[in-house]
Amino acid sequence: MSVVRSALVQCAWTGDKESMIKLHEEYTRQAASEGAKVICFQELFYGPYFCQVQDAKFYEYAESIPGPTTERFQALAKELGIVMVLPMYEEEQPGFLYNTAAVLDADGSYLGKYRKHHIPHVKGFWEKFYFRPGNLGYPVFDTAVGKVGVYICYDRHFPEGWRALGINGAQIVFNPSATSRGLSAYLWKLEQPAAAVANEYYIGAINRVGFEELGENDFYGTTYFVDPEGKFVGDVADGKDAELVVRDLDMDLLVEVRNRWAFYRDRRPDAYQDLVKP
Repeated sequence: MSVVRSALVQCAWTGDKESMIKLHEEYTRQAASEGAKVICFQELFYGPYFCQVQDAKFYEYAESIPGPTTERFQALAKELGIVMVLPMYEEEQPGFLYNTAAVLDADGSYLGKYRKHHIPHVKGFWEKFYFRPGNLGYPVFDTAVGKVGVYICYDRHFPEGWRALGINGAQIVFNPSATSRGLSAYLWKLEQPAAAVANEYYIGAINRVGFEELGENDFYGTTYFVDPEGKFVGDVADGKDAELVVRDLDMDLLVEVRNRWAFYRDRRPDAYQDLVKP
């Protein structure tokens, strides 16, 4: 398909898991009613951003993937005919916890998952307390809307994963995030457009909104899609209010840009060996 209508959700913590899940079901129905064929939620979508503190009680938000939440949205994906990216807290087994995104196809099938590779551990982002580093590589999922990849929040500061997703065939990469004012705001509209240009694909950059009582983080929203020329697709979302972002992505532009620049042709992996030394 030459145009893929795509959706992103930014919202604030409602106070409990079930109401967050129901809210995202409503957003998905709204997106589908507006013609969207793919949707991605924010990082750890059904909970607060609990990494603002270090407290083992938040381990209870972890669940198996696939599992109850995945299966609930598989039914919705099938009903609405929409591809879904679900960023969740995964328990592989007791003590093996990951920051993960499940990918569902438009027929409701579970295609697989991506686990966040790069785990920060700084004030307000105590993620090493909660997550092991990802170990599933950089998968690209063949969906009803094309080849979809996922990178999660802090990952975006590392160009290697962006490139790996491109080499693996990604056409759209989603970056669900929980990022706050003051720390990374100056990078938010810089890094991901640059990555879209360097790797010649679309990026959907999602951030939550609102101030959460767990810590001092004020999440600044400004969710957006950016094209392979580094241009925002439509307006950037609001910095404070919840919003459903629905945009048309022209997939023919990928071919045009790749033919223009041929970055993948001109790569020199034989010259990059020193980059992977510790």
